[in-house]
Amino acid sequence: MAEAPLLELKGITKRFPGVVANDGVDFDLRKGEVHALLGENGAGKSTLMNILYGLYHPDEGEFRLNGKPLRINSPREAIDAGIGMVHQHFMLIPVMTVAENIVLAAEPTRGPFLDEGNAEERVRELSERFGLAVRPDAFVERISVGMQQRVEILKALYRGAEILILDEPTAVLTPQESAELFEIITSLKGEGKSIIFITHKLNEVLEIADRITVLRRGKTIDTVPREGATEEGLARLMVGREVILRVDKSPAQPGHPLLVVENLVVDDERGLECVRGISFEVRAGEIVGIAGVDGNGQSELIDAITGLRPARSGKITVNNREVTGDSPRECLDAGVGHIPEDRQVRGLVLDFTLAENIALHDYREEPDSKHGWLFPKRLTARARNLLKEFDVRGGGPETRAGALSGGNQQKVIVAREVSRDPSVLVAAQPTRGLDVGAIEFVHRRLVEERDEGRGILLVSFELDEILSLSDRILVLYEGNIVAEYGPDVSEEEIGLAMLGGKREATAA
Repeated sequence: MAEAPLLELKGITKRFPGVVANDGVDFDLRKGEVHALLGENGAGKSTLMNILYGLYHPDEGEFRLNGKPLRINSPREAIDAGIGMVHQHFMLIPVMTVAENIVLAAEPTRGPFLDEGNAEERVRELSERFGLAVRPDAFVERISVGMQQRVEILKALYRGAEILILDEPTAVLTPQESAELFEIITSLKGEGKSIIFITHKLNEVLEIADRITVLRRGKTIDTVPREGATEEGLARLMVGREVILRVDKSPAQPGHPLLVVENLVVDDERGLECVRGISFEVRAGEIVGIAGVDGNGQSELIDAITGLRPARSGKITVNNREVTGDSPRECLDAGVGHIPEDRQVRGLVLDFTLAENIALHDYREEPDSKHGWLFPKRLTARARNLLKEFDVRGGGPETRAGALSGGNQQKVIVAREVSRDPSVLVAAQPTRGLDVGAIEFVHRRLVEERDEGRGILLVSFELDEILSLSDRILVLYEGNIVAEYGPDVSEEEIGLAMLGGKREATAA
């Protein structure tokens, strides 16, 4: 006989103007299990959990906790019911310490004042109990993204959460941090906590989940046990068709150099050298992948090429035009396209509409404007075509960018940058936060851009992505290019180089 559910969601429906985000969704959670909620971007996963957490109110449906009806009208009521949520984009106060963030609104006091020593001691005890090592006195703005996530989890546990909702928890983590998170989830499960794990990553659900529920376009498609599930089968449930999980591309036919980097030295925000005299080129009709563990100079290299950070020395040339020291707009005008690694900070203006975001670079030129006059209808028409072509869901040209899911925000950026027909496309984490169907689409578009003669510089922490897309692979370690490989290199060899095991570049 199946175990009675701890939590049940029955017939949950939520409508927004022009969109049915959840359409009669059923979902249940057992005590001490990890139940994955899997689906494409815009399938309704986050909306469903925001309803459970009291951020939205359902139009129809009901909740049951331990078999009893449950009404949740606010996050406070969710917390009181033992439900905690860690959002995809963290909700921490950077200038406060770890301990202050965790106990916020539930602080231990000594008279009218915060008892900082008691707060730090409580956080330390909690972190030791659940294997979530943190420094209670560290300021949030100075700790890693992975550590910030631990703080968010501890914040929920401090408030007595028995049910934890983790919304796309690995979207901003490195592979190493993701592995650490899975260890934490296993520990929490061992303590009897129940976890709803929202994701679109097939390999993750097969590693961590006990059961998997698939949503598609707001509806429950199926709930399956992990045993016997496969990536191909789950992808078919998510997308409703067969999905090609490998990149299908012909050998590159590289032409003349479009991007040339010579002896480039770049400092980080502390003034310390983090890109150390590197040289390479990207030719027309090829994809050059930059592999490496996060923090080895990738971000600073991208910033220098796209005009977001000055180089200390060296030279950057795009289409035979030197752009060293140029502004971001001048780099764009020279033919650089940029898919940034942080879509919300550098990719979009979240309060702008999608039409405005798509026109960010070209709004001063015809046909978007003429003699200083902007033509909004033309912006809207262009955006509508691109949103359809790139299958952006969750809104139209007049929708604010901030209202879209993270994956659909990413699609908007890809649509804008690819449609500009750049000579050189710098693609930094281009599929971060995308589902399997969208990843397939973006990979295919990058290969098409390559085949049309663009030069593509791909920077990704996903080793599978680097190996499947790249025609040449450069390994960055401590700011140096330590190896160069062809596309047939093994994961073991490239992984060794990424960890500094190979210090001299070798020919592809």
